[in-house]
Amino acid sequence: MRDSPGDKTDDRAGADIEHRGERTKAVRGGLNRSPFGETSEALFLNSGFVYPDGETAAARFSGDDDGFVYSRYANPTVAVFEERLRLLEGAEACYATASGMAAVYGALACQLNAGDHVVASRALFGSCHQVIASILPRFAIRSTLVDGTDLEAWRGAITADTKCVFIETPSNPTLEAVDIEAVSAIAHSAGANVIIDNVFATPVLQRPLELGADIVVYSGTKHIDGQGRCLGGAVLSSTAFKEDLLKPFMRHTGPALSPFNAWVLLKGLETLSLRVRAQSDAALDVARTLQSFEGVERVIYPFLDSHPQAALCRKMMSAGGTVVSFEVAGGRQRAFDLLRQLSIIDISNNLGDAKSLITHPASTTHHAIGAEARERAGVREGLVRLSVGLESTADLIDDLDHAFRASG
Repeated sequence: MRDSPGDKTDDRAGADIEHRGERTKAVRGGLNRSPFGETSEALFLNSGFVYPDGETAAARFSGDDDGFVYSRYANPTVAVFEERLRLLEGAEACYATASGMAAVYGALACQLNAGDHVVASRALFGSCHQVIASILPRFAIRSTLVDGTDLEAWRGAITADTKCVFIETPSNPTLEAVDIEAVSAIAHSAGANVIIDNVFATPVLQRPLELGADIVVYSGTKHIDGQGRCLGGAVLSSTAFKEDLLKPFMRHTGPALSPFNAWVLLKGLETLSLRVRAQSDAALDVARTLQSFEGVERVIYPFLDSHPQAALCRKMMSAGGTVVSFEVAGGRQRAFDLLRQLSIIDISNNLGDAKSLITHPASTTHHAIGAEARERAGVREGLVRLSVGLESTADLIDDLDHAFRASG
């Protein structure tokens, strides 16, 4: 049953698309035009497919014919999205999912059994923390959380029982960086797979597979869509991992990406590089300016010299990303007062959007993990996370300046 576009002879760029530039892949990767010759990718908004005869149906279910059978298994529009993202990531294979968390859970659960061990960096998105620390242990899967910046901690935690390692870098929301190359070497020496949540960096700014990782996961809801329209996710990996472990698990548990959402995400991929690079430039300007604001105790941004791992960030990433986190004096109440005074920047827990969005992680994205886990992860009461959009940078700085003065 086909998982990627078939013959691309209708697309003149398709024959050597692997060797084309990033922006060409983002616009033309995976094109599989119908006989109608549409310019925009076709939307196959259907659940099932028909067969010319019983023999063909039997051959498709046995795998002897690679045609489509059911959109929970594969769909032409979803397949184009998978192929395009695969090309951008430089991976062997891609499997699209209904959401970013479906990608995270699927990448973990498909390879784990009772008694296995998982090691993860302590600085994690709230839902990722819940999966690692609360959900997997229900199935007798042990987990250990470590300080992701401490290589000795990784060496001490990863043992012969460790089946996989899960890392966010940069992390949400403290923008902590983990040395992918070094941790991958430690994990591989123990026979463990390395999964990288690359949401903050995107394939535009960081290539985990080239640094030694085995699997990359994305929430397409963030930068890939980039306009707050739909949910989606993806797992990038080797062909063997996808075919032998991930695909059987996902097909039978059902977190399939809808064809419509895949089509929307395809449109997002076309402008991903342009948006992320422009937003990263603006985020660096905002971060530098925030350092001079009265009432800001610290600013966290990967490409600021003040970031404790600035050299590592510059080694792994081509730009600092679209997210700036900063801590305000006065804790939660001052943070809430600040948010209340903003007129351009919206209060929202999403990120990677064309619109600038701001949130207070301790009371939103990381509320459920509890105060103790938040403190260990550095998610303090005065911490605010800002996702920089595509507005005029001067307007964003003016909005923040006004909000600080009005809330002071």
